[in-house]
Amino acid sequence: MVRDYAADIADPIAREIVTNVGVWVDREVKPVASHYEHADEFPEPLVKGMSGMGLFGIKIPEKYGGLDLSFECYAGVCMELARGWMSLAGIINTHVLVGYAISEYGTEEQKQKYLPRMVEPEIRCALSITEPDAGSDAQAIKTTARRDGDDYVINGQKMWVTNGQRAGVYLVLTKTDPEAQPRHRGITAFLVDAGTPGFTPGRKLEKLGYKGVETTELTFDDARVPATQVLGGKEGQGFQHVMSALEVGRINVAARGVGVAQAAFDDAIRYAQQRVAFGKPIFEHQAQQLRLAEMITKIRAARLLTLDAARKKDSGARSDLDAGMAKLFATEIAQECVLDAMRIHGGVGYSKELPLERYYRDAPLMVIAEGTSDIQKIVIARNIVKEYPV
Repeated sequence: MVRDYAADIADPIAREIVTNVGVWVDREVKPVASHYEHADEFPEPLVKGMSGMGLFGIKIPEKYGGLDLSFECYAGVCMELARGWMSLAGIINTHVLVGYAISEYGTEEQKQKYLPRMVEPEIRCALSITEPDAGSDAQAIKTTARRDGDDYVINGQKMWVTNGQRAGVYLVLTKTDPEAQPRHRGITAFLVDAGTPGFTPGRKLEKLGYKGVETTELTFDDARVPATQVLGGKEGQGFQHVMSALEVGRINVAARGVGVAQAAFDDAIRYAQQRVAFGKPIFEHQAQQLRLAEMITKIRAARLLTLDAARKKDSGARSDLDAGMAKLFATEIAQECVLDAMRIHGGVGYSKELPLERYYRDAPLMVIAEGTSDIQKIVIARNIVKEYPV
């Protein structure tokens, strides 16, 4: 590595772990990422490497066999994974997010059933919120869960489910009371096991980028799920549980933005010192110096915002404002930095010979995933107005 990417992490143990992940990324991920990405192939050897480092259990409590490390550490790890290949940080995202939801809100029975199996992981996790007619407005979901004796019967369709074909358990948001006002009081989250009769992971959706990790539809056709699978054991709390878990997801996506932007900058500054134009390296041309200076400043700011949001989450306080700001800024500057890196490279940056075109295709996902940039602005605005009462 050309610089210490973990230098801004306060905790020395977390800093060492992030540094070690970065070394692994340089050695194992960067040489093969383009192959897996262009083939749209699930990177089984890389996932095994992540598992060997304990990354799938990074936020699982020690009581259940996990590492129980900080969100600051998790954010740094995700930055490093995304610096190598953004899809790796996506593979781990819903796993950690669902694990957090179970750890924080699950019944003891649910924790005992799932958390130890998520460490290796014996099972992986998927989050299922979005539907064909419900994206940013999560309260508009139409998937229903009707109580029938000791079970619930779930019907509906979900979209854009990461890890949808490989997950062993799915955190699924449903309507148990479609007439509830406000709407969130009628929303309940279920832990649905793979193989549940009536529950079918559907086709893999083709995407512009974010290759190597499947994104699928899910169909529920009279899927019968025991009442013991209601997250936390009570109806009507699913929306709050999932929104809290999405703070973890937004920290992850912000970290992905930092990682992709850093990868683009690293490639650009090396190329700028090697490429000669008009008799000197293009780095010596002021226009490129200004561009690179702006890039690294944005990246540093995004890194610090993301780590700040992670530390806020570590404190136990709500971090929707902090995570929203980090996710908004980091993902927007990722797009800007990738395009600037492509400008520095010129025509060669547009070819598939270099990873820049992969960064360019991956970057747009992050301004959409876990809440669009517009949604983040609304979250930020609603929070800051509370701090300035009139």
